[in-house]
Amino acid sequence: MGKASRTKVDASRREKIAAQRAAERRAEQRRRILIASGSIIAVIAVVVAFIVIKANNKPSSDSSNGPTGSALAGVVNKVTNVPASTLDTIGDGGGSFTGKIQPVNGGTPLTSGGKPEMLYMGAEYCPYCAAERWSMIVALSRFGTFSGLSTVHSSTTDSPSNLPTFTFHGSSYTSKYLTFTPVETQTNVLDQATGNYPTLEKPTAAQQALLAKYDAPPYVSSADAGAIPFIYFGGKYLSVGASYDPTVLSGKSWDQIASALSDPNSSIAKAIGGSANHITAAICKMTGNQPASACTATVQSLEKSL
Repeated sequence: MGKASRTKVDASRREKIAAQRAAERRAEQRRRILIASGSIIAVIAVVVAFIVIKANNKPSSDSSNGPTGSALAGVVNKVTNVPASTLDTIGDGGGSFTGKIQPVNGGTPLTSGGKPEMLYMGAEYCPYCAAERWSMIVALSRFGTFSGLSTVHSSTTDSPSNLPTFTFHGSSYTSKYLTFTPVETQTNVLDQATGNYPTLEKPTAAQQALLAKYDAPPYVSSADAGAIPFIYFGGKYLSVGASYDPTVLSGKSWDQIASALSDPNSSIAKAIGGSANHITAAICKMTGNQPASACTATVQSLEKSL
């Protein structure tokens, strides 16, 4: 083979090698692009998953838990200003009251700031607490003023589920007649990883001791020991559980419930208002029937049943 022929062969080989290397470089570039694209897609998938999880596990302060702004102010105004005449017409609730406010024999006195103290222990997820808060707010508003109330719903997995209500977490209450101390122990958002509701507020050792002592036999059955809601009226009375059937709130909005309170013939007003009147009677026993605007003749007649 002549020199010219060998030169042509070498050139052809070099061209083939160069072409192969170019092809390899293009393949490597495609591989890198695919890897980079896969990484970006994975990151996007993680972000989307986080957003979905976040949307399905919104904290109790999220606006999805109820009205905000002027709508919330309107609901609060209706619940905290139920006329005494309406509540007197409702009386004992016409059979709607199913609770039991019972005397505490030799109860541990509970005061704060020189005033009798009403202790409430519950949780945002609890449907029975959800029902009781409506009545407590109606009753307590006859003795003082709430601020910072916000709406939540009870757990979507408990029964009855998803009841519209309020939370006392983040609220305050002022009254010259009594001190109101609420403890919302857990949120209404289930932690899927643990199967529990996260802690919201921790009771003090003294509050926990009252729960252990009085939320137990002989005041409640062994099966109901530790049940919530738990209300301790200054060492004079206590109440455990909802005071009316919570299902009366099922399927209702916050505004529908609040608006119904002005109609003493509505089932909602009888349930919430009747329970509120019994709670008012227990508070009046703590305050020496003060003020007269709250401790009406109707309320004082209910005091006899305590």
